[in-house]
Amino acid sequence: MQNRTLRSIKDATAVGVILFTILFSLFTSPAGAQPKREFRGAWIQCVNGQFLGMSTQQMQQTLIYQLDELQKDGVNAIIFQVRPECDALYASSIEPWSRFLTGQQGRAPSPYWDPLQWMVVQCHQRGMELHAWINPYRAKTKTTNALAVNHVAIQHPERCFDYDEMMILNPGIPENRDYICNVAKDIVSRYDIDGIHMDDYFYPYPVAGQTIPDDQQYRLYSNGIKDRGDWRRYNVNLFIKQFYETVHKEKPWVKVGISPFGIYRNKRSAAIGSNTSGLQNYDDLYADVLLWINNGWLDYCVPQIYWEIGNRAADYDTLIRWWNQHAGSRPLFIGEDIERTVKNVDPQNPRQNQQPAKHRLHQQMNHVQGTVLWYAKAAVDNTGNYGSMLRNNYWRFPALQPLMPFIDKKTPRKPRKVKAFWASDGYILFWSTPKGKKWYDVPVQYVVYRFKKGEKINIDDPSKIVAITTQTFYKMPYKDGSKKYTYVITTLDRLQNESRAVKKTVKL
Repeated sequence: MQNRTLRSIKDATAVGVILFTILFSLFTSPAGAQPKREFRGAWIQCVNGQFLGMSTQQMQQTLIYQLDELQKDGVNAIIFQVRPECDALYASSIEPWSRFLTGQQGRAPSPYWDPLQWMVVQCHQRGMELHAWINPYRAKTKTTNALAVNHVAIQHPERCFDYDEMMILNPGIPENRDYICNVAKDIVSRYDIDGIHMDDYFYPYPVAGQTIPDDQQYRLYSNGIKDRGDWRRYNVNLFIKQFYETVHKEKPWVKVGISPFGIYRNKRSAAIGSNTSGLQNYDDLYADVLLWINNGWLDYCVPQIYWEIGNRAADYDTLIRWWNQHAGSRPLFIGEDIERTVKNVDPQNPRQNQQPAKHRLHQQMNHVQGTVLWYAKAAVDNTGNYGSMLRNNYWRFPALQPLMPFIDKKTPRKPRKVKAFWASDGYILFWSTPKGKKWYDVPVQYVVYRFKKGEKINIDDPSKIVAITTQTFYKMPYKDGSKKYTYVITTLDRLQNESRAVKKTVKL
């Protein structure tokens, strides 16, 4: 993704500022301000080569460590890169194994494993969603020197073009839309993923002195569109609509997410644009993101607002307000750059970095419902104490996923037969699964809340959540039976619609 490779923080003064920031914010940000529903995502990428040279066991150990740390930080969704260049970090009969997994495109991992399937299981065990992240059009990155014999660019070179040392599936060729959608259908049909995710690469980022070679396709498929830019946007629009419909026809509950570049248009290009002066989705990448949102061709949008507050060309404050104003008809999450956030000081308070100020902006925006961290490893490494701030303060308590009533708004039935009894390993709260026939009313998880004697039962308070689980039981922390507590159990369906509550009072 653009602007994602940033230098590590090395300046000792900056580290001191960061330490002050965490102490200051811990005492000034009330935990009660945390919402009950919030998308807390993190991107785990492979295209940077972080897994190259690792054995199966080493990669699994690395991912387990990352997932465990992210879980402690409060992350509830992982966006895992599985298709960086028309290849696969999963078992595919359509595309070759990725070199970013095995070192050679087309070579299967040994010992054999399926990273996507493995990640689905690992994430679900931790109560996290797993969103499979694909790059739709890129067929070869700059650093790849050899393609497998079954790679689409080898089998159909006429459907690709070269650009800036990369190969791109030509968006102007209808067969390429069908091809990418078939890949998505294959992933969605075979894996129990919660979402499928595309990043910001549609037409390639413009490079001086290079042109997109699509004259022939424009003559063949212009469809009467006289402006080349409009035609390119038309091609991407057709793809996005087809992609969305393909995914939801296969599994209606799988969320389609798109993470566009952080600027839609600059004000100098259009009145609707933001007061910025950077590269533009609409004009330079031919990605009309607002059209997709307003037509309901995606389920959530994650603009990559990676800049700092006060950036002259692309001010974070300006952009989060712009997206909040214009993109609220679908759930809006903000793509957040950890390293850039912690290496820049708050313009209003130079004694602290920008994490608290950005968090306050999130709270002020009425349409922002979550954050996705670029990138997961920076949070795991606790760069600038960013991860510590999440786990000890901002994301201290669990959060359910934002509601998506445009997919499903029906609540499941409440849990049945809630009982407390002694078992060999302790005092257990047990319940039975309610009936459900259709995908939208089948229970898949349960939320367990705990309230002290005299506390008001308020399941909108996330600080009272003690578990979000797929199990139908919960082991209670029994001491001496002298204190009374009320436990509340609810049911969640696939879209995390929540049932009515069932209460059980016990003495612990």
